Amino acid sequence: MGKASRRQRGTDTGRRPKPAPFVRRPFEGLAGETDWVAMREILPAATATVGVRAEHVPEGAPSEVTVATVLPLAWPALHRADGTILVGTQSGNASGDASRDLAAQLLAALAVEPGVPVVTTPQVSADSPRLQDVLEEGGFDVTLHEGFEFWVGEQELEGDAAESLARANESVVPTSRMSALPSAYWVRVGERTHIRLVLPDDEDAATDALARLHAAGTDGLGGDTRLLGAFRACGLLVPVWDLDPELGADDHEDELAAWGERYRDALGSDSPLTADERRARSGLLSRQVTLR
Repeated sequence: MGKASRRQRGTDTGRRPKPAPFVRRPFEGLAGETDWVAMREILPAATATVGVRAEHVPEGAPSEVTVATVLPLAWPALHRADGTILVGTQSGNASGDASRDLAAQLLAALAVEPGVPVVTTPQVSADSPRLQDVLEEGGFDVTLHEGFEFWVGEQELEGDAAESLARANESVVPTSRMSALPSAYWVRVGERTHIRLVLPDDEDAATDALARLHAAGTDGLGGDTRLLGAFRACGLLVPVWDLDPELGADDHEDELAAWGERYRDALGSDSPLTADERRARSGLLSRQVTLR
C-alpha cells in the first residue's frame, strides 16, 4: 500500500476527540474544594446541593441537584421519580479528571426521564465540560447522614429493596464534622477513632509544614493522640490522627484549633528545612498513599 493510501485511511484518526487530560486538583476553583475531596474520598454517607447553570438545564429538568457520596449499585446518577436528581461522587468512573467525570454524570441525569437511573456514562474527552463550567457559583454545604435513606426520600421500601438498604446502612462508619477547622471529620472505625482533615494547600507545601511540626514534636492533638501520616487525594493532603477511643469528637476541638494555628505558622515559613525536618518529610512521604 502506498504512503498516500495510508495517509488517506488515517485521516479519521485526526477527528477523534482528544482524551481528557489528567488534572491533579480536579476540584480547584470550586467553592468548597476540600469538601468535594472529602465527599469523593473519605465520607461514607453525605450529600450537598448544587445549582446548575441555566444553559445546561433541559426544559422541565430541575436546576438544583444533590451531590452524594454513594448511590445504589454504585450508579453514577439517578433521576428519581419525584424529579430530584442524585449524582454519586464515588461511582468509580475515572478519566484522570474527576471534575469532567462528575459533570458528565450530572448532565446525563438531567437528560433522562424521572424514575431512571444513569447506569453508565460516555467516556469524557478534552472537549467535555467540567463542573467548573456547569455549576452555578455558591457554597458547598455538606450534610452527613447516619445511613442511605436519602436514596429513596419519602418512599417506603419493602422486601429485597428494604434489605438492600439495611445492608448498605450497616457499612456506614460513624462520622462527625469538626468545627475547629474546615473539612475536618472525626470517625470511629471499629474500636479506634481518628480525625481526617483535608488541607486546602498545595500538597508539597503542606508536606513541608507537617514535617516541620513533626520534627518539633508538635504534630499531635494532645494527650495520647498521634499523627499516623497523611494520604494524597485529588491533589490535596489529608493528615490522619489516631485518638483516644474513649473520647468523642467534641473533646478534640480545642486541640485541633491550636494545631491549625501551628500548621499555618509552619506553612508560612520560608526558611529551608533543617536536617531533622528533611528526615521527618522523608518519613511522611514513605508512608503516603495516593487515593485513586
